[in-house]
Formats: sequence, C-alpha cells, structure tokens
Amino acid sequence: MKTPALTRDESRQVDRRAMEVYGISGLVLMENAGRGVVDWLEALGIRKPVVICCGRGNNGGDGFVIARHLAIRGYPARVLLWADPQDLAGDAAVNFRILQKCGVPIDRLGGEGDPATLEKHLAGAGWIVDALLGTGARGEPRPPLDQAIDRINAAGVPVLAVDVPSGLDCESGEPARHTIRAAHTCTFVARKIGFAAEAARPWLGEVHVLDIGAPWRIVEEVVSRRSA
Repeated sequence: MKTPALTRDESRQVDRRAMEVYGISGLVLMENAGRGVVDWLEALGIRKPVVICCGRGNNGGDGFVIARHLAIRGYPARVLLWADPQDLAGDAAVNFRILQKCGVPIDRLGGEGDPATLEKHLAGAGWIVDALLGTGARGEPRPPLDQAIDRINAAGVPVLAVDVPSGLDCESGEPARHTIRAAHTCTFVARKIGFAAEAARPWLGEVHVLDIGAPWRIVEEVVSRRSA
C-alpha cells in the first residue's frame, strides 16, 4: 500500500484523531515513536555515545523517550535540553520526569556556556539526534536554536532527525538559513508533503517512515477530506 504524504495540518489531525476518536494515548504514540527511532539507530550501528538534542515541544518529548530506550539497551546517551524543564508540558513533561529517574545525563543549554558545553559533548558522539523542532515549526529557528543548529552541522557527526530536520518546513520543503543537515530522517506515520521538494532533499538524508500505532484508517480518513 502506497502511503500518501501528509501536510502539516493533516499530521496534526492524525495524532488528534488517534487520541480523541480511537482512544490511543498520546503517551503511547510518543513511546512508539521514540522506540522506533532507537530501532533504526541500532540497525544503523551505535559505536559511540548518542547525544539527543531536545527542544520544549513534543519533538523533545520523543527525544526523551529515545534517550530512555538507548539506556535500556545499554547504549551511552546524553540529553542536551534547550528549554526550562518548568516550561515542558503534556506528554513531553511526563517523559522528562521519567527520564530524570533513569540516570541519563541531562544538560540544560542556552546560557553563556552553551557553545563550549555543546561542542564538548558533540565532539565525542557517534550520533546526534535532532529533536529540537517538529513539524509545527515555521520560519527561521530563533536564538539560541539557530546557533545550536549551525554547531550541530559543523560537528562532523552523523545526525538523525526526528520527524523532520529542524529548520526545514515540512509543508513547503523550504529550508531556513539555519537547518539541520540530516544523514537520516525518521518521520512518523507518513512522509511529509514538503519532502518531495527539490530544495528539501539535501537536508533530509535517507528517509524512514515509522509506524507509531495509529490505525491506517485514520490516514485514509484524513487524506480523503483533502479532495472532498
């Protein structure tokens, strides 16, 4: 079965219908997403520590799940967080509290020591996981994420993007001036419509579509409204 590409709003609708109509908890969707990314990292090969760069939204929540499952499987992992933990909400906040109890190192960035701390941790990494900005992000990443993205790109370490490379518009496929250049992108449920744009291809790397437990019927229902 060929999976149709989804717009930004359609991606939101799939998540919302999975939760509100089918009764699938957002925590279950996030758990499946994060664990699926770790399956791919493991298949690609993990030989050095994995650094997971997280923002404040659900994309960061996926990153917290990724860090936990890496630790469960015995891989060294570290979370770099560009947010005040007090500002985390919903499922992301729940997974952050769980992660705090798991012994995975968490460093909050964004202050004056940010560049040196970031470069120190990226230098010894085998993978960088980009969980900074999700499909809802538009326009230029704001400080301090703009500079963080540039330093991640300059680290010389392969990057796996969660759902969409930060800075890339998932609908238009247009990259911002500060956009993650991923070696691999693990996107959820279906490819995003902007991935087909020529401008998007250098930033996506190899794209893997991950099943997160949303019934296929939801995608059919959402896409059918496009032509109605």
